[in-house]
Amino acid sequence: MAVVPTSVASQLSCAHFSGLRRSAFKLDQSPSSTSLFFQQIDSHLHPATTRRASRGVVSMAGSGKFFVGGNWKCNGTKESISKLVTDLNSAKLEPDVDVVVAPPFVYIDQVKNSLTDRIELSAQNSWVGKGGAFTGEISVEQLKDIGCKWVILGHSERRHVIGEDDQFIGKKAAYALSQNLKVIACIGEKLEEREAGKTFDVCFQQLKAFADNVPSWDDIVVAYEPVWAIGTGKVATPQQAQEVHVAVRDWLKKNVSEAVASKTRIIYGGSVNGGNCAELAKQEDIDGFLVGGASLKGPEFAVIVNSVTSKKVAA
Repeated sequence: MAVVPTSVASQLSCAHFSGLRRSAFKLDQSPSSTSLFFQQIDSHLHPATTRRASRGVVSMAGSGKFFVGGNWKCNGTKESISKLVTDLNSAKLEPDVDVVVAPPFVYIDQVKNSLTDRIELSAQNSWVGKGGAFTGEISVEQLKDIGCKWVILGHSERRHVIGEDDQFIGKKAAYALSQNLKVIACIGEKLEEREAGKTFDVCFQQLKAFADNVPSWDDIVVAYEPVWAIGTGKVATPQQAQEVHVAVRDWLKKNVSEAVASKTRIIYGGSVNGGNCAELAKQEDIDGFLVGGASLKGPEFAVIVNSVTSKKVAA
């Protein structure tokens, strides 16, 4: 996962990617509907200032491993999840891949008690601060108590179905990281935004909300998931995905640090399956996958994990 070369960075600054951007990047300055709420909880979060001291470049810092996450979403029963766990436990997985699965909250304990230690556990969401009188929410502390190492934040279904905004998601990430829960930070544009040439604008604005709040990127994996490709059967072409991934890495280089750009894993999500994962994995800046429907099928999920071999061949 090399730092974006100067030639690529210059292309990005000129916005030459067809269909991705038509206008200069501008952040939405409209007031947040949750601004008063944030004022009440800020005392619990202590987000880092957005101004950072420069850091030295660290080549190949971090684990550098291919990363594959399985988001089971609101699916499963005790019986079906028991079968899925059995399939995962018997699967032969390449050793140099970080593998994580995110069961529904009510089944996390079942999975924790039966799943091989080879695969880590993630939650699909977490509350923005310490637990308390927040009916229906799950706290970071509770997730850690039952064995979760990760949490997925900013998934498009949370953004566009539940209504979470960028800053709320950034605050969630800050709190999770402050309690040593690692974050899969999701970004991605809707179909009408891509067609309007706003892919970069949307992704960069969502990235900025994370950058404005998190104290460090050491425990963050960025998941680029074009909304139009999630659960639709439509998949970004390897070239489309690579274009956005390299743009995200360039944004991190310019707005956070070159070291963070180099070591942060940027994974792709959006109808990834056993048939298309190999070609996607060959792209230089695709460092793994966040998988939806295919993660409910143990053998197919194993194929996706093992697509790291295509990355090795491409390298």
